[in-house]
Amino acid sequence: MFWRALIVLLINSLMSLLAGLASYHFMLQYLPIFIQRKLYGFDQCKTEKRPIPEPIGVIAAAFYLIFLFTFIPLPFYDLINQRVLFTVINLLSLLAGLVSICTAVLLGFADDILDLRWRHKLLFPTLSSMPLLLVYLLSKNSTAVLLPKFLQKYMGGASFLDIGPFYYIYMVSLVIFCTNAINIIAGINGVEVGQSLVITFSIALFNTIQVIIYSIQLWHHVLSLSFILPFIGTSTALFIINKYPAKAFVGDTYCYWAGMTIAVSALTGRFSKTLLLFLLPQIINFIFSCPQLFHFIPCPRHRLPRLNQDGKLEMSMVEFQPQKLSKMGILCFRILTLTKLIYFEEINKDGEIWISMNNLTILNLILKFNGPLFEWELTNKFIIFQILCSIFAFFCRFCLARIFYDEIN
Repeated sequence: MFWRALIVLLINSLMSLLAGLASYHFMLQYLPIFIQRKLYGFDQCKTEKRPIPEPIGVIAAAFYLIFLFTFIPLPFYDLINQRVLFTVINLLSLLAGLVSICTAVLLGFADDILDLRWRHKLLFPTLSSMPLLLVYLLSKNSTAVLLPKFLQKYMGGASFLDIGPFYYIYMVSLVIFCTNAINIIAGINGVEVGQSLVITFSIALFNTIQVIIYSIQLWHHVLSLSFILPFIGTSTALFIINKYPAKAFVGDTYCYWAGMTIAVSALTGRFSKTLLLFLLPQIINFIFSCPQLFHFIPCPRHRLPRLNQDGKLEMSMVEFQPQKLSKMGILCFRILTLTKLIYFEEINKDGEIWISMNNLTILNLILKFNGPLFEWELTNKFIIFQILCSIFAFFCRFCLARIFYDEIN
């Protein structure tokens, strides 16, 4: 069974390489076509305002799907012989994951063209996760969670707790978070693709460790790798085009595609809790952004860093009247002030006191502690932070977890 899985992964790896090369070639071919069709944007972090093709991520997503559709028959060619690595349920899992990813690409492209509202961005991922949830239900997979040792004594010695429908709510929430988490940390060259590559490389390494060292749930991790490897191939090609100075923008299409692919790989690989460790920077950014995302503090349309006269990026600011904040807004502002996570100053406008405060994003937070940075420096610092968080995630998963759990595999 192990060697059979290895052959499947080798074929998938080769196809992923071909997908990356093909997508790179065709993305370059389509750059002028995007301009002709008036599908372009302007780089807000540069003085030169020339049209840049957007969303080029749809080309990479198209080749990802084409090569993954081509891959479908390969693991199942001997299904008639009743091999045990892949079964009908496994095929359904693969197809359900593909349906979810396809709908995410559609949502992203619609957002790029139509500029969807936030309520639609929450609704569509919920609906697109339905195929995955249905297959999970039909395959009668467990809805129990492993309890840490210090809680087991309060649960009558039970090591598992079945949370039933709440597990499905958790899965839907994870899909919604992933499809929007990449999109929130965006706006500078290479940051969307860079963070996605670090996360997916971490997922691929985790799957490989589980397959080689522990041989635990072999087909789950093979299936997860089958989603991730083509994504790494096409995203690497996209990163070459999108890195500073960007020849094209990835658009919301890529952000939703990346988020859904990450969520699908974790849910099919049965390591959704481990995924949260790999998404630590995105979770930090979400928590830090909550006062603005929930409008306790005013939130402008765009919160990306602004370009200063020296050609460097500095914190973008938002202005508001403190007396008009709600009680929750005042509480959030006081907490942020006490923890020194924001820079703010009082300004006078027409005889009234206003507050000028930096926008609540992790990119602005990096600029607060480092000062103004060139665009490529800011991207590199965030990607390095993402890598360090992935290293910490592996430490927690394979070392620290032994303190809280008897079984970590």
